Amino acid sequence: MSVVSNLQDIKSLISKSCAHEGRKVDDVTLVAVSKFQDDGKIDDALNAGLRIFGENRVQEAETHWVARRVQYPDLQLHLIGPLQSNKAKDAVALFDVIETIDRVSIAEEIAKECAKQNRNPVCLIQVNTGNEQQKAGVSLDDLPALITKCQELKLNIQGVMCIPPVNEPAAFHFALLKKLSLRHNLPLLSMGMSADFEKAIKVGATHIRIGTALFGDRQPQE
Repeated sequence: MSVVSNLQDIKSLISKSCAHEGRKVDDVTLVAVSKFQDDGKIDDALNAGLRIFGENRVQEAETHWVARRVQYPDLQLHLIGPLQSNKAKDAVALFDVIETIDRVSIAEEIAKECAKQNRNPVCLIQVNTGNEQQKAGVSLDDLPALITKCQELKLNIQGVMCIPPVNEPAAFHFALLKKLSLRHNLPLLSMGMSADFEKAIKVGATHIRIGTALFGDRQPQE
């Protein structure tokens, strides 16, 4: 299946899900996850009209998008993978949305770079809704303090993001994230991927992150 055909199928499912929930299609943003994808598929997505892309790694994102930014000035790039402090400078320079703030130290580095670069990317806090030790994301207990700190740092915090545990019902974690967004008045909800984005839309996702269903299997990585 081609990227264009896959995109048509995904848009149809988004439209049906939104109609079922009484939501507007425009209320759900498709973030095309281009990590580990080859240039041909990325260009196919661009030619199909997609302009919002998600990347996990800063360095790979630079190879994908620095040159293309000149050709496509309306691109919106989302960082959806964990961010190390030594990459904060590059991340702030490249990304329009940083979805993975999960600790005070990285919030401080991002705030420092925002001031230096006069940039103001939209920021989301990644929440470890399953409290998985091996997974990135702030714990449920530490979330309120991190939000307060981000606000003190004047970060443009607008939402929350999660990746549910693979062995638990995703809908439970989506509902939990929705509850947290309402409690803390953070309207953006980044949740749902290729296998479960319809469930996320049902709960209220504003951003869904779709890779495999759009591009097909990723390139094997060494």
